[in-house]
Amino acid sequence: MVLLKEYRICMPLTVEEYRVGQLYMIARHSLEQSESGEGVEVIVNVPCEHPEHGKGQYTEKRIHLSSRLPFWIQSFLPRVFYVTEKAWNYYPYTITEYTCSFIPKFSIHIQTKFENNNGSSENCLNLTPEQLEQRTVDFVDICYDEISPRHYKEEEDLRFFQSSVTKRGPLAEGWTSTTQPIMCSYKVVQANFDVWGLQTKAEELIQRSIREILLLGHRQAFAWVDEWYNMTLADVRVFESEMHRQTNTKVTEDLPSVPTTPLTPPAPTTPTVANRSSWFPWQ
Repeated sequence: MVLLKEYRICMPLTVEEYRVGQLYMIARHSLEQSESGEGVEVIVNVPCEHPEHGKGQYTEKRIHLSSRLPFWIQSFLPRVFYVTEKAWNYYPYTITEYTCSFIPKFSIHIQTKFENNNGSSENCLNLTPEQLEQRTVDFVDICYDEISPRHYKEEEDLRFFQSSVTKRGPLAEGWTSTTQPIMCSYKVVQANFDVWGLQTKAEELIQRSIREILLLGHRQAFAWVDEWYNMTLADVRVFESEMHRQTNTKVTEDLPSVPTTPLTPPAPTTPTVANRSSWFPWQ
């Protein structure tokens, strides 16, 4: 059975504040986590529009990560390996897809919605009754959930951090019930790795990896609040563009030539959420 998880990640911010914070965090996080030959390469970053969700931003990225994978996955992948990320950001609603041309039966689909509450919405992404039966809800605590030692930084420890700009923090135990303002990032993640003998192991690894990334990214979004809080949307787009330039240079320095996959057209079509069979072979 394909794993269906809904992650709920609270932050001491409002949805409107996080519009800038999310863009800042993703751009800076991508640069910090990238190195020569490994990391996130931005291919496309253009406006898009949807009849229901309105104007948004479409991005397409290549995530180069061969050496970061467990050996049992590296053993059957080509030496030069990347995952393609396509994201449609109609804030406060987004769709993100991950695919790999080398593994046609691999896919991850993420729907996200941001709301001004502490994770109390039971079905904010309008899952079907069948999906609700399969769903596992996982509350991610950006302050008190254990973080990998390799990612720990004292200045990002939210048990002790206080914003000098907003005066929010430190976050005490039980903070999601007592803190204002508060918002929640609801993320429904469906992962598929339909390779005989590896499906369960791989899908569990994918979900663990996604949880770790969500924990670190949302934690950093608040830890870096003083740096982005007074930015306008235009300011953060300029910052994002510069981070993309630096990240691409960093990642592609020693990158061997890779087989190219066709790029999505400049005005990509947003996936129709109701018709998931078009990208989900199990439905």
